[in-house]
Amino acid sequence: MHTSKNITSQQAIELEDKFGAHNYHPLPVVLKKGEGVHVWDVEGKKYYDFLSAYSAVNQGHCHPKIINAMSRQAETLTLTSRAFHNDMLGRFEEYITEYFKFDKVLPMNTGAEAVETAIKIARKWAYEVKGVDEKEAQIIVCENNFHGRTTTVISFSNDENARKNFGPFTPGFIKIPYDDTEALEKALEENDNIAGLLVEPIQGEAGVYTPADDYMKHARELCTKHNALFMADEIQTGIARTGSLLAVCGNCTCENRCEQQSTYSRPDILILGKALSGGAYPVSAVLADNHIMNVIKPGQHGSTFGGNPVAAAVGMAALEVVKDEHLAQNSRKLGELFRNELEKYIENSKIVKLVRGRGLLNAIVINDSEDSSTAWDICIALRDNGLLAKPTHGNIIRFAPPLVMNQEQLLDCVSIITRTLLTFEK
Repeated sequence: MHTSKNITSQQAIELEDKFGAHNYHPLPVVLKKGEGVHVWDVEGKKYYDFLSAYSAVNQGHCHPKIINAMSRQAETLTLTSRAFHNDMLGRFEEYITEYFKFDKVLPMNTGAEAVETAIKIARKWAYEVKGVDEKEAQIIVCENNFHGRTTTVISFSNDENARKNFGPFTPGFIKIPYDDTEALEKALEENDNIAGLLVEPIQGEAGVYTPADDYMKHARELCTKHNALFMADEIQTGIARTGSLLAVCGNCTCENRCEQQSTYSRPDILILGKALSGGAYPVSAVLADNHIMNVIKPGQHGSTFGGNPVAAAVGMAALEVVKDEHLAQNSRKLGELFRNELEKYIENSKIVKLVRGRGLLNAIVINDSEDSSTAWDICIALRDNGLLAKPTHGNIIRFAPPLVMNQEQLLDCVSIITRTLLTFEK
């Protein structure tokens, strides 16, 4: 089939169903174009995007600065592998390490690759620096986590659908309840072989579960006390999504560079992805200081595409947009407005129990069981009314628009959401 030939939504869905693996259950809408906070389907209908490709499109669809950087570099040099140097990688490494205030970065492509990289670094640090006996290192993780779908990551997942018939699983992980400092302290005190804690500042896939404001601070302090690495998975929550540059900073009110991270809850290992790409090209990264990152030597870890020239150009442009357009501040302001408006609706609602989140990463909890179709049916109705969102964990709907949204657009979206919800009230 020629890609220039017009195709209907039904034809596109049928092609995916016939020739693609059935590892996703997409909302039945076929998108063809995106610009800013909007997307269009193949029939030309316009929608507000309230998922942002799971927060990969924080800067809006097809941001011209990011697309231009990608296009210019793609016309010059796309890939060398790491067998040779290229003239873009060092610039990107300098830019991102200064931006987030770390000594070193190890660039990868996808979020899952970055998590795997962080796990390997933490284990190697435990053996070569902390003095843990080889093969005895343990990493603490949290219940209901989502760090990807590789074999290692699903080894410590609670999602049985992601785990069933994919074993045997990778050992070396201790699972504790999320947002529970007592459980974390107990795990650290009872085991001398802890390499570190791997944690999401907000659990996105678990339904935008937002911990206590001081949870990250206490986790940081406990890891320091017990000489364990504090590893923050900011793949979905980072890069201005939650109203600060990094969600690990909690509810701080500093500017884009988020200066408070150095004294509040700065991680030992920072894991980034998604919005580091601006939604244009796969880019992920693991950042750490020298005393941690220097355990990695030539030949011990790598990626053919990791740190390629196009990714380097895109990553710098994506971060520049966040800084120049003050997206962290916009996310903070509009997020407060969104939750306040939804809370007004919820006061008299029977179908919605609560709204929660931080910045422009939010969710509503539907007053129905997890195995019901209500949240899905609401998302279908939202689609029909011009707004795209997706359920998570059955009865939760996540709302995460591009951070370039303005107040007028946000209030228009609130109107769509509340009008749609009103039709489901009983």
